[in-house]
Amino acid sequence: MSEDLGITIKKEENFSEWYNQVVLKAELADYSPVKGCMVIRPHGYRIWELIQSFLDTRIKETGHQNVYFPLFIPEHFFEREAEHVKGFSPEVAWVTHGGDTPLEEKLAVRPTSETIMYDMYSKWIRSWRDLPLLLNQWCNIVRWETKMTKLFMRTREFLWQEGHTAHATKEEADEEALKMLDVYREVYEDLLAIPVIPGTKTESEKFPGALYTLTLESLMPDKRATQSATTHNLGQRFSEAFNITFIDKDEQKKSVWQTSWGLSTRSVAVAVMVHSDDKGLVLPPRVAPIHVVIIPIIFQESRGAIQEMALKVKEMLGTVAVVLDDREEYTAGWKFNHWEVKGVPVRIEIGPRDVKKDQVVLVRRDTGEKRAIPTNTVEEEVQKTLTSIQEDLFRKAKKFLEENTVTTDNYEDLKAYIEDKKLVRTNWCGSDECEAIIKDETGASSCCIPFNEETTGTCVYCGEDAKYPIYFARHY
Repeated sequence: MSEDLGITIKKEENFSEWYNQVVLKAELADYSPVKGCMVIRPHGYRIWELIQSFLDTRIKETGHQNVYFPLFIPEHFFEREAEHVKGFSPEVAWVTHGGDTPLEEKLAVRPTSETIMYDMYSKWIRSWRDLPLLLNQWCNIVRWETKMTKLFMRTREFLWQEGHTAHATKEEADEEALKMLDVYREVYEDLLAIPVIPGTKTESEKFPGALYTLTLESLMPDKRATQSATTHNLGQRFSEAFNITFIDKDEQKKSVWQTSWGLSTRSVAVAVMVHSDDKGLVLPPRVAPIHVVIIPIIFQESRGAIQEMALKVKEMLGTVAVVLDDREEYTAGWKFNHWEVKGVPVRIEIGPRDVKKDQVVLVRRDTGEKRAIPTNTVEEEVQKTLTSIQEDLFRKAKKFLEENTVTTDNYEDLKAYIEDKKLVRTNWCGSDECEAIIKDETGASSCCIPFNEETTGTCVYCGEDAKYPIYFARHY
């Protein structure tokens, strides 16, 4: 493979440039002529489709229905919830003209859909019988990012799903937010083979307008944390702003309790970052567009037998996604490298010697392990290997998370650990001021207050009694 087709930067030397090369050379996405936007190519979009399919199934299994709302949101809708508009105004793209005609009211290009959806909820919900209302939409989002574009991770337009639900009680909304966070955990841990830390965002880091935000935090190989998915209990602030009320069983008029939750194409970036290596893309089999590539190693005298065996093996693997690369204009070595860059989990090589022995050579993308197996065991061995790769990638990522997570109750140690790019678990008094000072002095923001963990001792910064355990790290 010529140098310009392979990955030329090592992951440990320049993580950002390495990531860009993997995304571009694995043909997942490309930069758009529109500044800050990306084009998702077929290989990358198929990964998103597999994530989407898994999640959409779970969304429906948990009782939600899919809908679609307009891309455009009237300006006055944003003004109904002050904290919400304050949080999103800097990132909103506005439409001011229709053709040559100025609009009577500016229209926001959807940065999130709470306001446009909740105006309709106020019309649809009348009685306790209309609850819970459990809706989800798959759509695009526009947030006018001013930071540097990073494909899948930070772009002005991205794809996601956003769930929006309405409930009769706070307890039901609490249960919903927690349930959907666990669905997202399944996406990351069971599908993408990425361990996550579930917890609650602090007041300063929560979603604008929410009562509270729940999050899944993951650690990237450059030891920066990323917010991988969030769910929000919105309380009654939006329902009061949009007059979403119902007559309860006690015949009293009440405001609904609401939740929202979302997972985006950022999940593709997280998977690429966590698992890929210096040769290119590495994918967990459950989100791999292609599971197996078969490469016949052609010699003129045995061409027919090799081609026949390659076709036979492809037919045997009918239950997985298989490509038979029998292009003669490329060498076998070029093909090996090409499919390694694209992250195909398993490669099968078939040469003259393999035909004579009625065997194939099976190669794992994640470890490079190569072994010969009898042809009649191909289907079973491929399935075993795919399962093993999925499990091993998760195990490797979990080990990395554990090895780079430290605990301290000493502020000087915390600063040193952050400088050493660690994920730091510590104690916190709950003060916004302490959190802000830590962020200002270390460059690290709070990840979350983890679930089911207790704290003892004092706040790492002020020395007052600690209320919460908390994680800090530098973030994407």
